[in-house]
Amino acid sequence: MTLTTPLRDGVSAAGAAPVLSVRDLRVSFPSETGRVEAVRGVSFDVLPGRTLGIVGESGSGKSATAMGVMGLLPPTADLRGQVLLGGQDLIGLDDRALSRVRGDSIGMVFQDPLSALTPIFSVGRLLSDALRVHQDLSKKAAWEQAVELLDLVGIPDPRRRASAFPHEFSGGMRQRVVIALAIANRPSVLVADEPTTALDVTVQAQILDVLRLAQKETGAGLVLITHGLGVVAGHADDVAVMYAGRFVEKTDVHALFRRPTMPYTARLLAAVPTVDGGARRPLVPIGGEPPALSGLPDGCPFANRCAVALDACRSDEPELRHVTGHGDVACLRAAEMAEGTLDPTGGVAPVDQRVDTERAAGSGDVVLRVEDLVKTFPVTKGAFIKRRVGTLHAVNQVSFELRTGETLGLVGESGSGKTTTLMEILRLKRPEGGRIEIAGREVGAKSGVHAGTAVDTPATRSGGHVRTLRHDVQIVMQDPLGALDPRLPVHQLLAEPLRAVGSDRAAIRSRVHELLTLVGLDASVSDRFPAALSGGQRQRVGIARALATGPKLLALDEPLSALDVSVQAGVINLLTRLKRELGLAYLMVAHDLAVVRHVCDRVAVMYLGHIVETGDTETLFSDPKHPYTQALLSAVPVPDPQRERARERIVLKGEQPSATDLPRGCVFIDRCPLYRLAGDDVRERCRTERPAPRPVPGQPGHEYACHAA
Repeated sequence: MTLTTPLRDGVSAAGAAPVLSVRDLRVSFPSETGRVEAVRGVSFDVLPGRTLGIVGESGSGKSATAMGVMGLLPPTADLRGQVLLGGQDLIGLDDRALSRVRGDSIGMVFQDPLSALTPIFSVGRLLSDALRVHQDLSKKAAWEQAVELLDLVGIPDPRRRASAFPHEFSGGMRQRVVIALAIANRPSVLVADEPTTALDVTVQAQILDVLRLAQKETGAGLVLITHGLGVVAGHADDVAVMYAGRFVEKTDVHALFRRPTMPYTARLLAAVPTVDGGARRPLVPIGGEPPALSGLPDGCPFANRCAVALDACRSDEPELRHVTGHGDVACLRAAEMAEGTLDPTGGVAPVDQRVDTERAAGSGDVVLRVEDLVKTFPVTKGAFIKRRVGTLHAVNQVSFELRTGETLGLVGESGSGKTTTLMEILRLKRPEGGRIEIAGREVGAKSGVHAGTAVDTPATRSGGHVRTLRHDVQIVMQDPLGALDPRLPVHQLLAEPLRAVGSDRAAIRSRVHELLTLVGLDASVSDRFPAALSGGQRQRVGIARALATGPKLLALDEPLSALDVSVQAGVINLLTRLKRELGLAYLMVAHDLAVVRHVCDRVAVMYLGHIVETGDTETLFSDPKHPYTQALLSAVPVPDPQRERARERIVLKGEQPSATDLPRGCVFIDRCPLYRLAGDDVRERCRTERPAPRPVPGQPGHEYACHAA
């Protein structure tokens, strides 16, 4: 079922007593470099039925705060302060006493649902045990309540699925089970630590709806820890911004987004791309890096990155103080910013992200051409003797072109075939079906033979032909730390591909310096190892390594998903500049559609191995035709409380069916809202005939594959 529902507005806090009060919470850990002060004097109240959103960069202390409240810190941690739950202070309680509270009066939704669920027990058993620990229930009664909980959080066929194990559920379904566990005993407080981080936007929308429903059913106060400012805009009532282990701004959600009065908050908001609106808004990254928590400088920890810092900011750290008409802010210049007489960004000029209209129109040379690409995988059964029982259709008749100076984004849910398409191109071998042509040369063709006439043989897959193609196409991986050899310093990481193509020592030294300058890194990082670099620096090294051999095409496999929003903005601006200066072509796989809108010139939307819609980015985002594209764009949160809560969203129920048994007609038929509203003749076509791409009149290059749209 597809629901179109407006988001709720905040719950009134008038006259309500806090269900959770945290006072002067401090968490520290021992380390080789000294004591790490992860949380430094955090205080807040959580009211019944209201949501407190805690946001900030990685390492700011958000998760340490949640773990401190829950009593889940390791034994080496030093925990001080007060955590009052129902009048009882949880600080100092032993594990046995805390176990009576956790899961009963306070529940937690963890970031990784697979790690949070015991793999040897069925989900029904996990829920039953959670109920019987805190309630006097028989096994049968607990099992029935477990089934009801699964039904409440939207698990289809809950009675049958209660006997399934966690690994048999998708990521979104596992997170629903974790939410069911958290609310099983109707707690008064829920703590959700990055509950949607690794999920697709459509699944994220479903999980946030389930959290809202769980909060409504239990009346609980919710602490929502996230780095997604769009999620906060749509679901939080109050917001606390963390930096260097403490709150630097705390107010209601509308005031924070309307006029942030802490420079850090303002810079965070300026760095967030949005899927909504008209022309692309330039992003303003935050310069520098957060300070190490083991040796904080005197004064405000943000002073060295702040565009409006005073000399006094570097001598004494400002405390949170109330700003009339706004909230609590830890900044000496908060009053000026609240009055509107001071720009909290310091007037930092955004990077020009205008797109070259001639290139965007597709007048450059074709760098990549994919025609009717097909990729399948065998489905086997048997522990010792494997036998084929089916075929998984990962990519089915996919076609597109990519030109010089252009970025094409492949978007869709996990399992839609995006990464498989990317990997088939990067294999540089003749595909299972269809054609791949890179820089005018067909992949798998003999060197010197005209594209389209060669036969794939072992000889054609080696030698100069493949080496030439390898020069032309490189990849930037999702996880920069995993993609870089941890045993090599930066200069060796960059020199390695140059040595592979036969460059001499002097040329390598010159090129490494040139590459570091190109991606905006100082020469001082050349002797550092990947582990000593920040996430943004590591990704810049990954980009520099990909550029070493002078490629024409860069494949970007989720290059921003592992980065904070502030770092992400800098890498987006870097990719935009490099494309313009070097005339590169990008093929980008991404889940974050707001990022896609800022980076890509054209977009291809994939579902179950098929491209269902393609077109110019601005045209497709402003006027999507296919119902799946409409649902994807609708599910992306907008970092603006008024727009996010006023707009209507199309939330797709269920998840993608298996690609092992594709329907005869439209692959989207099981989840399509238009199919249920269409006439009998259209429904018959949807069931029996695979829709072919059709052009949109008056919109060149915009095509969609749908009978009912």
